[in-house]
Amino acid sequence: MPPFPSRRPALATGASLALLTVLAGCGSSSDSGGDKGGSATPAASSQVSVVASTNVYGDIAQRIGAGRVHVTSIISDPDQDPHSYEASTRNQLALSKAKVVIENGGGFDDFVDRMLKSKSSSPEVINAVSVSGKKAPAGGELNEHVWYDFPTVAKLADRIAADLGKADPDHAAAFTKNAAAFKAKLKTLKAKEARIKRDHGGAAVAITEPLPLYMIEASGLANKTPEKFSEAVEEGDDVSPKALHTTLGLFTGKRVEALVYNEQTSGPQTEQAKKASQAAGIPVVPVTETLPKGEHYLGWMTANVDALAKALDR
Repeated sequence: MPPFPSRRPALATGASLALLTVLAGCGSSSDSGGDKGGSATPAASSQVSVVASTNVYGDIAQRIGAGRVHVTSIISDPDQDPHSYEASTRNQLALSKAKVVIENGGGFDDFVDRMLKSKSSSPEVINAVSVSGKKAPAGGELNEHVWYDFPTVAKLADRIAADLGKADPDHAAAFTKNAAAFKAKLKTLKAKEARIKRDHGGAAVAITEPLPLYMIEASGLANKTPEKFSEAVEEGDDVSPKALHTTLGLFTGKRVEALVYNEQTSGPQTEQAKKASQAAGIPVVPVTETLPKGEHYLGWMTANVDALAKALDR
């Protein structure tokens, strides 16, 4: 069976990746939320220039900064796998002008750190994994997909507001107020997870890779996927026949109630799992690593949690 494409971050000089930006509110631009294919305009001198590794963090910065930030999201294409991203000189130019840089960290978007090493300015750099305070378990690896962890996103909102306030002290109070409003909406998402835990706590589910695990754990669900399957998918390696057989047996034996499936890392073996789940009448809950086009973070995560609840409520 052919291997999956490499999922380790890659930096290729001279690679070309279109940097999609759109005009949004008072001249600020972002790759997230309502991309109509327009071109970006230069940031006004009164705006804080923000660069985010993905449109997930770009959108959060846009919500907190409102019309007082100019946001560039390096990865905004929902079909682009962040792990295999190839940086461009255009990204380097955006970083050279940034006052605030937001990266995920944890090995997810190492291309940001590599590009930062070659620039002379010193922007405020926000590392979401560092902000989370999460550590790798003993003998294991850290799940770096912290944007699926709402307590971490709440901490991140406060950090973004603080760093925007440093760059633009005159509007620091507005940034803090916007962050508070954003966090209030996160509480609704946490309440939805609590409802799933109340109604379905302990229910068994399967995944294709660790992407949604923070959401699954907060919802009180049990991941039954063999680690050798999900780890191989995440690393871009072939899944062993034994791990694949065990995983497929979760569906043929109807031992799980849903499959949470990362659409951005599909391949022959994950497709086998998806087809086995569908054949057994087990719902498939699709998730992605970046914002779908036209979505914003809160709406996207609401849809994810609601889809999980619907799959279990059937």
